[in-house]
Amino acid sequence: MKSIILMTAVALFSTAIANAQIKNATTETVKVYGNCSMCETTIEKAANNKNISKADWNEETKMATITYDSKKTTVDAVLKNMALAGYDSPKYLAPDEAYNKLPGCCKYERESKPVTKVDHSKMDHSKTAMKHDEHAGHDMQTQSKDQQEANQLQPVFDNYFSVKDALVKTDGATASAKAATLLLAIKAVKMETLKADEHTAWMEWEKNIKSHAQAISETKDVATQREHFSSLSTGIYILTKSAKSNLQVYWQNCPMFNDGKGANWLSKESAIKNPYYGSMMLTCGKTIEEIK
Repeated sequence: MKSIILMTAVALFSTAIANAQIKNATTETVKVYGNCSMCETTIEKAANNKNISKADWNEETKMATITYDSKKTTVDAVLKNMALAGYDSPKYLAPDEAYNKLPGCCKYERESKPVTKVDHSKMDHSKTAMKHDEHAGHDMQTQSKDQQEANQLQPVFDNYFSVKDALVKTDGATASAKAATLLLAIKAVKMETLKADEHTAWMEWEKNIKSHAQAISETKDVATQREHFSSLSTGIYILTKSAKSNLQVYWQNCPMFNDGKGANWLSKESAIKNPYYGSMMLTCGKTIEEIK
């Protein structure tokens, strides 16, 4: 009993110190799987971002007390960093590669697929398939798990290409509307169901593609949209490389954009149709990589 009281007092004292250093402090306690003091060091290091976020992980209870600046980050962002370091939580699954790199003493017993309670029913693909079959009238059970996971990212890719096509036509209004649809597709992705490579890429690039898609959606100025499209394309390229898709795409380059620094984009066709200059220099550029 005394040891429990002591641990509680230490946790409260640590939280008070963290709150004093972090503005707009919000504190949440979340289970993070781990085994030992080495785990504690790694978990807390992954969470630590000076004056923005901090965590105190308890080896005995497996609970992490996370304190963060609510105006600069979220508890999800902290948990993602922990997952990238190799540690599962009830919401985010660490990539297999990150888990496998942990020292032997740190390899905790993993759950099959950590997810939030809200998404738990969505993890049962067979039940989802059966319900869809009952209502849609066709057999989703014939679809493989890999196909289902690939399909989850497909709307993201499809809407990206729609934004690209609008910029080729120098149509700011359509680009804005298509980017808004892309943003919805990004928000609909359930990261916990993605395969290891996709999972890792999504954690690293979700914030990037979401912010640039939103920026494009919020303006009809084509010049501004094209600036954000360049950064958006980099994130989508990484996702495309990690995804197992049957679609062949082309990574293409415009050497003139951005004062001669150049910019890239993805296309479903090998013919050059430049989204950075449209009809002004429609065929300016070249394919630098084919992705199959």
